[in-house]
Order: sequence, then structure tokens, then C-alpha cells
Amino acid sequence: MEAVVVQGLTYRYGPVGPDVLKDVNFRVGQGEMVAVTGMSGCGKSTLCFCLNGIIPHSRGGIMSGKVFVRGKDTGAHPVARLALEVGLVFQDPDTQLFSPTVEEEIAFALENICLPPGQIRQRIDEVLDFLGIQDLRQANPYHLSGGEKHLIALAALLALDPPILLLDEVMSGLDGAGKQKVREALEKLHRRGKTVIVVEHDLETIAFTDRLLVLKQGTVARDDRTEKVLADGPFLTACRLKLGDEESLVGEDGHGFFEIE
Repeated sequence: MEAVVVQGLTYRYGPVGPDVLKDVNFRVGQGEMVAVTGMSGCGKSTLCFCLNGIIPHSRGGIMSGKVFVRGKDTGAHPVARLALEVGLVFQDPDTQLFSPTVEEEIAFALENICLPPGQIRQRIDEVLDFLGIQDLRQANPYHLSGGEKHLIALAALLALDPPILLLDEVMSGLDGAGKQKVREALEKLHRRGKTVIVVEHDLETIAFTDRLLVLKQGTVARDDRTEKVLADGPFLTACRLKLGDEESLVGEDGHGFFEIE
């Protein structure tokens, strides 16, 4: 069974206006690490919402085509059920963080799935250690930097241990050391069989992935090995993508790991 199957996905936010996604087709195998990139407005965040069921369940608009995560049709299963299959860290972490401490933030979802207190404490300890953020345990998430907030949102996601991890621009607010920390965590999870989909505008931060999907004006312009895409200078130029030039890429369309080594 493949982790993700997208078939003929087309979506627009209202009854009139342009399609944000246009006949998008791709598959992600179990355990793959795939990156998605593209210029502002190409549909990256919209695609994330389609993969975890926010579209079509929690947002309006018009969607056609099919999206399956681990064999489940996202249109036929509620978001709460799909969250057990694919976990999403949003581009803006403030939309996810609401507890007074980091510890309580991570515990919230675990309490909702009725894990016993001892197991909740164990998972909190493990994810904080895994990401190297033990010192933030009692911090108020609202008082943290943007990069730290992304790490807390990622910690809360990892504590739930979903088979598919979907990360929307989680490295955008991190310094070099923070990006390296997240990269190392994702590579370790990948080695343990997690399926990881990383959405980023900065090509240098996704060079470690297996595959790279390039979206252009809502369509898949390229789906290939990451190293092959990054080595294709004419293609990157045609898509207005450049290694090491974040300013040309900024923006968005708006719209069992617990065996720690």
C-alpha cells in the first residue's frame, strides 16, 4: 500500500476564480522522503490541506479528483481520523499552539487519544530529547521565537507518532543550527521507515530529500530525484527557482519512533 496517492486533484477556493491546483497527480511510497517546492502562489500549502483532509472538510471551495492516505479516501474520512495517518505542521505555528506550556502543548493531543499518564510523560520526554529542546519544557509557546514555535509544533506532531509526516515551511523561521537539527531529526525518522513530505521554498534546505516535486501555477512541473532537479539549471531558471536565493522564493499561496537512539 502506498502512503499517498493523488489522482487528478483540482481545487479552487470559491465558485469563481482560478484553480489553485490543476490536475495534480503523484504517488508517495511508504518510507519515502519527498520535498515539494515552487514559487509563491503555486499551491504548496493548499496541497498540504488536501493531503490531511482540511480540504474538503474544513474549508469551502470546489475540489475534484481523489486523495488517498494509506488507502483512505480523504473525502470520506473526517479530519480527526486522518490525523492518525498524516500529521501536519502548519506554515504558521501560531495556528496550532494554544497551551500555556510546551509540556501541556505536547500532552494535549495524547490526552485526547486517551493514553495513560505514564505513557504521556514518556512520550513528552522522548520528543523533547529527540529535538534537543528539553530546556523549553515549561516555557510559554507564545513567548518563543518563530523557529522555536515550529519546533514545538513538530514535537507535538511527533508525540502522536503518525505514519506520514507533512511539514509546511517548518524551517523558514530557523537559523542554521535549527535547520540542521530538524534535518537530522527527519533523516533519523526516515531511516526508521516514516514517510516524510517536506514543503519548502528554500531549495538548499531540501537537498537531502529523495524526490522533489516542483509545482508551477498549480500543476506538477517536475517529479524527479532531488539531485537531478537541483542540477538542472535551465529548469530551475524557467521556474524562477534558485539555490541560495531565498528572496526569489519567499511567500506562499496563503491559503514506533519512540525508540530514541
